[in-house]
Amino acid sequence: MIIVLLIGKEHWIPTMHVLLQSYCHLVDFLAEVLGKDAEIVLHDVEDIDHSVIAIKNGPISGRSIGSPATNMVLRIMKEGNSHDIDYLANYKGVSADARTLRSSTFFIRDENRKLIGLLCVNIDNSKVEQLQGLLESIPSIVSGSKDTAAVEHFSTTVEQLVLDSIETAIKESGIPPHRMSQAEKIALVKRLNEDGVFLLKGSVSRVAKRLKVSEATVYRYINGTKEGD
Repeated sequence: MIIVLLIGKEHWIPTMHVLLQSYCHLVDFLAEVLGKDAEIVLHDVEDIDHSVIAIKNGPISGRSIGSPATNMVLRIMKEGNSHDIDYLANYKGVSADARTLRSSTFFIRDENRKLIGLLCVNIDNSKVEQLQGLLESIPSIVSGSKDTAAVEHFSTTVEQLVLDSIETAIKESGIPPHRMSQAEKIALVKRLNEDGVFLLKGSVSRVAKRLKVSEATVYRYINGTKEGD
């Protein structure tokens, strides 16, 4: 069931699953409890291009109501909603201005366990990192190992989300697009497909432009990877 809901005096939500209504109040509650360094976000996964339907302390990530899903949300959607887990806690997030966040996500499901929304808490760790940097400058303090877990990136627009995903994949491949062979471009498109990037509107044209190939070629690469699975 979809309803129309007014939240506060400033933000009009055109459509929302009825089960998400109560979570809007939880967004306000958690923001009060956790304070100004904690961003609370409610996503409706029915519209991943504009999935943010309620948010408090949005300046932490630079997002607002109507902002798109994150790279992690796209991967969750692509992998079939991750039916076996109910939440992800204390993983690394990165804001649009490159601040490190400690992020957690709660999966909101309907009576059939279909994923309908996500409640996310993103805590600004920049003050902690500043203190840690000061401590690590002391010779007797030994730095811990680097975190190699998946990182969630927060983008303020669909275009930025697509571009960030493309650039991350290119950087991790270690090969600039103008030097990529066809096989390497196919591998890159497969990676983006697995990350759920092509769930976003306009993503094919942006990938084609970055790889300097036609949109038809990108579609062939996508279909080719599906046929090879």
